Amino acid sequence: MAISLASSVFLVSSSPIAVMMQPQAVVLVQSSAPQETQVLEQAEEAPPTDNRNVIVVTGEGADPLKDPLENVNIQAYKLTRDIDRAFVEPIADVYGEDLPSPIRKGLRNFLRNLMEPVNALNYLLQLKPDKALETVGRFAINTTVGVAGLFDVAKKEPINLPYRRNGFANTLGYYGVGPGPFLVLPLVGSTTLRDLLGSGIDQSILPFAVGKPLNTPYYAIPAYTVNSLEFRIEFDERIGQIKDSDDPYYALRESYLCNREADIATLKNQPPPRNCSIEAIMRGPEHAQSLIPQDTLEDASTGEAMAVEPEPERPAIIYVSEEVVQPLPADYR
Repeated sequence: MAISLASSVFLVSSSPIAVMMQPQAVVLVQSSAPQETQVLEQAEEAPPTDNRNVIVVTGEGADPLKDPLENVNIQAYKLTRDIDRAFVEPIADVYGEDLPSPIRKGLRNFLRNLMEPVNALNYLLQLKPDKALETVGRFAINTTVGVAGLFDVAKKEPINLPYRRNGFANTLGYYGVGPGPFLVLPLVGSTTLRDLLGSGIDQSILPFAVGKPLNTPYYAIPAYTVNSLEFRIEFDERIGQIKDSDDPYYALRESYLCNREADIATLKNQPPPRNCSIEAIMRGPEHAQSLIPQDTLEDASTGEAMAVEPEPERPAIIYVSEEVVQPLPADYR
């Protein structure tokens, strides 16, 4: 006399990323009684139609909370990239190479010095009075000895007070406010809802407190232009790495979010949560294919657009086992 034992166990990957990146995956496992070896093989035919033995796992390619406007962001990124290639990059090259270094550094130092009171205020809000005092000291020294901030005297020996960026977005992040949706905006570039709000507050404090000329276009437009060119020069290498990556939009988004995570972690005296290099980001967990049209990708060697065939979908994997017949024990009654 024998009893036929067969039980069904469904296995789904324990990694949410693995599940997310394999839509329409079907996994089926039937396990035998204890101490019996399962015989697993990949099925070549369609999965069984018995719904009791099938689990279909579907998922989105991108986190809807992190990037709910992905399609719009991608179009904005393409526009920003084209404008950068046509105008910003050539102007930044001329500004960085042809403008005399003392003039360029003087403009940069002057604009940085104007924002030092905002940096100090945010250090106070973050309960860091020592860094707030250092920032106030930098502002006082560079405004006087440094001739209205044209020379960064405070960072040199024997004072050794380095420049530190800070802002209201950092303060929000320090107190646990999440970044919100990722955004790519014309004239702004990569940002998040939190960073956009914080930057707007930072930029409005001095014009509101001081008034003219800081609240007029005669100051705002040149200041924005110089800051944008300095940013373009400072991050030129990283921008090139993003453009040359296999998925430029993904690299842009994850690079920005990763670096902002690192900024907030530094304020909390914590190590960066992950490696933010483009190489490390692109080696990370498998990500959904970018929605940027394949014909807009560029050949790194020529800079020309090239057509790239999308990677074929991976076939669904089905695991099955044979029914096992186990004899009853000899002393069974």
